[in-house]
Amino acid sequence: MLAALSTSAFLSLRVLALASLLMAPVGALAYSKANGLGIGKQGAGLVLFVTLQRQSMS
Repeated sequence: MLAALSTSAFLSLRVLALASLLMAPVGALAYSKANGLGIGKQGAGLVLFVTLQRQSMS
């Protein structure tokens, strides 16, 4: 009984760790967009953005 509970708790912790690793970049992006800390699209940032967009379309 205790072994099954221990195994279940270990599996739950692994799932939680995997989910947090996958969701952390999404959360960081959302946080930066909400605070306006993203890359400004002017000057070199605009050139880089347009270049990357063109490369992704070809």
